Amino acid sequence: MLAAISHDLKTPITRLRLRAEFIEDDEQRAKMLADLAEMEQMIASTLAFARDDAASEPRQRLDLAAMVQGMLEDMEDMDIACSYTGPDSLVIAARPVALKRAIANLLDNAVKYGGRAGVGLASGGGEIRLTIDDDGPGIPEDSRERVFAPFFRLESSRSRDTGGTGLGLAVARAAIRAHGGDITLANRPEGGLRVTLTLPQA
Repeated sequence: MLAAISHDLKTPITRLRLRAEFIEDDEQRAKMLADLAEMEQMIASTLAFARDDAASEPRQRLDLAAMVQGMLEDMEDMDIACSYTGPDSLVIAARPVALKRAIANLLDNAVKYGGRAGVGLASGGGEIRLTIDDDGPGIPEDSRERVFAPFFRLESSRSRDTGGTGLGLAVARAAIRAHGGDITLANRPEGGLRVTLTLPQA
């Protein structure tokens, strides 16, 4: 039902977007288009979560290191602070769309709430570890599992004022667990949050 409602909302939102383009007041038009863009993002996230795309997409060989570096290069092109430490190439078997969406959600959170994304990639002991560090306020220990619940948002800095639907972490963890891995959160001693994504190397 959630997926059906979300899908049906796409048509009226498209109509509203077309009508908004004719609003003469530049400020009001920009605000309305921004609201519609946020609604579209919420619908896309809800649909992805409801469909559980990660479980149905076929696995294929991909270069995780190249994927991550390409995503960071795109961020640098937009003057977003980010860095990468890790191998130039690391080939794994994974579901490309689901994996890229999960990593994109984590990078987006790091930048949105922590100002930057410091990414590390390593492998060993039969697993692959991707870490994403930010310089934000971190997450209280008693909330580190709750933030993975669908539509859950922390108050203060991690609120709707910063955008988002409260689905990013839920979608990311569902995708990574469908790969046999997991995502965990920890506050860094020097400040900020570290997100650790693990995947089986086999």
